[in-house]
Amino acid sequence: MLDFVICDDNPNALNRLEKLLESAFMSRNIEAQIVLSSTEPNDLITYLRHHSVNVVILDIDLKAKVSGLDIANLIRKQDKNVYIIFTTGHLEYGLIAYKYKTFDYLPKPVTIERLLDTIDRLIDDMFGDDTKFVRLDNNKTIIKQDGIQYIQKDGMKVIFHTDTRDYESYSSFKKILPQLPSQFIQCHKSYIVNTKKVTDIDVSNNAIFLNNNENIKCYIGPKYKNQFMEVLNYGNITNNLDNINNAE
Repeated sequence: MLDFVICDDNPNALNRLEKLLESAFMSRNIEAQIVLSSTEPNDLITYLRHHSVNVVILDIDLKAKVSGLDIANLIRKQDKNVYIIFTTGHLEYGLIAYKYKTFDYLPKPVTIERLLDTIDRLIDDMFGDDTKFVRLDNNKTIIKQDGIQYIQKDGMKVIFHTDTRDYESYSSFKKILPQLPSQFIQCHKSYIVNTKKVTDIDVSNNAIFLNNNENIKCYIGPKYKNQFMEVLNYGNITNNLDNINNAE
């Protein structure tokens, strides 16, 4: 989940930007949320002192004692990695804004087309390393690999069970496996499991439990059992799986 905060002194502009962002999240199937939306610069500063966020969208001219540039300066002293995006109707501020490692600059009034372009580039920049994410549905849906618990084949569909929700796609294991790192092992004709999420195994019933939750499980098929057990025995698995060796 990506956390966004936004600040604009104009309530109408702030409300419009909120709606545009929500529309962009939905359009791109992005797991993101606006955790703070405020017209008060001090509220934003206080929030950022106590919370980590992924993206800050700031109006440059906040008509207050501090400007968006001042806030960006404070942010950069605390966090060099947060993405800063400026919005403003004053074009002359554009070049100054990049002094603070600005990701983008959105001229007002912000349009959905321009915002979507920024969001697309933002996601590419965040998850551009193919070893960190999986793209679905013609690259419109992005899933972080470390959030995937297991992947299930159900007829023509493939279901990605993640820490937060399920995603469905019309694909095949043959296409998906090359995108995944070695921690993902096919353990059944209908299941691929993230071994880093495995917390227990019921060998007698060939059931794999994930995230210490007996309701989250997948299964081991006879054809895949030897390979799967070999990975668990010799891979870097630190979960409580002592009962495996005793049962074999």
